Amino acid sequence: MNPCDDYILELDQVSKTFGSVIALQKVDLQLRRGEVHCLLGDNGAGKSTLIKTLAGVHRPSGGEYRVDGQPVRFESPRQALDLGIATVYQDLALVPLMSVARNFFLGREPLKKWLGLLPVLDLELAGEVARDKLAEMGIHIRDPHQAIGTLSGGEKQCLAIARAIHFGARVLILDEPTAALGVKQSVNVLKLISKAREKGISVIFITHNVNHAYPIGDRFTLLNRGRSLGTYPKDSVSKEEVLDMMAGGAEMQKLMAELDGVHI
Repeated sequence: MNPCDDYILELDQVSKTFGSVIALQKVDLQLRRGEVHCLLGDNGAGKSTLIKTLAGVHRPSGGEYRVDGQPVRFESPRQALDLGIATVYQDLALVPLMSVARNFFLGREPLKKWLGLLPVLDLELAGEVARDKLAEMGIHIRDPHQAIGTLSGGEKQCLAIARAIHFGARVLILDEPTAALGVKQSVNVLKLISKAREKGISVIFITHNVNHAYPIGDRFTLLNRGRSLGTYPKDSVSKEEVLDMMAGGAEMQKLMAELDGVHI
């Protein structure tokens, strides 16, 4: 078996420029089937540009993007979705005043015939499916027709993830899903990521929080100023080493040495 057959998604020396600004420079990334791959980096590291490239929002300026071993050049996020690559952004793309069920099926509403002629939204089916799929993910709601604004931040994250899984995601790209959550809600989201992996779904978990990434991740890719610092299997790197690389390592030691000689 070709080792590359194990990869569902690959970036090979991918770069992205905006005019004279280099956002990504020759980045490599391989996502295995059924793994949680954590993409780590501080603000400005290039994480947002990278996930938008993966999601079909940006086209690479250089390098090659492959899905199932085949080169792709997405013209839109819809083409990425058609190949099972779903991205859950921080804003979640939810409508607060609409119900849980309506948000679950937003843009893909199940229809039934009214009076045998006119297609109308099948609210009963939408409610049943939304409630059942959320329950599978450990989220139990009383009424699927309640406004989604009544849910907690963690529950909304879980709904967005469950929605992507229900509609056939093979790859889940999660953009800082725990950034605005408390400890308990963050744990629930991490459990949901683990359940997605158990279903054979590949997950790219973007975060700057090593304490959230390390318990759930199988491999870690670190970004710094648009460059990759490498990919590390979990059994080859400690949490402290990951933190050190994110913090700048040698750069931080040099700065501390310089400050050592400063008297205030």
